[in-house]
Amino acid sequence: MSTNKAEPPVRWLTADEEHVWRAYLRMVTAVRARTAQDLAAHGLSEPDYEVLSTLSERADGTSTLREQAAKMGWSRSRLSRHATRMEARGLIRRAPDPADGRGCFLVLTDTGRDTLHDAAPSHVASVRQHFVDRLGPEELAVLGRIAEKIAAAP
Repeated sequence: MSTNKAEPPVRWLTADEEHVWRAYLRMVTAVRARTAQDLAAHGLSEPDYEVLSTLSERADGTSTLREQAAKMGWSRSRLSRHATRMEARGLIRRAPDPADGRGCFLVLTDTGRDTLHDAAPSHVASVRQHFVDRLGPEELAVLGRIAEKIAAAP
């Protein structure tokens, strides 16, 4: 006698649902590629910019590796490897975290702050050009609500 339960039936996407899904994927790909290209002109990747901007928002320019990895949706080891590359370029430095023997603090350096200061105006212009200014205020509001709803789902 088999103890396998029957699988629930697959709820295939309708043509309209598939169209919207694929349009969403194309949108995300296009916007990220265009803004990444603009950041590359400053020698930065999207993750570089996210790390620098997050650190700059803190009064002391410091965050734990664990907090930063969670914010970015990355594993600690992935962020640690990325931080090593950023550290070699002088954008950040690491400091020991006394509360977590295996962890560390990521600290924004003066070079990192200057690089972010130079890149931020052009990055904001890029986000406007490739995303914000292509939508009206109502569309932005709706998209914001949709994004928050999906991001908050378990």
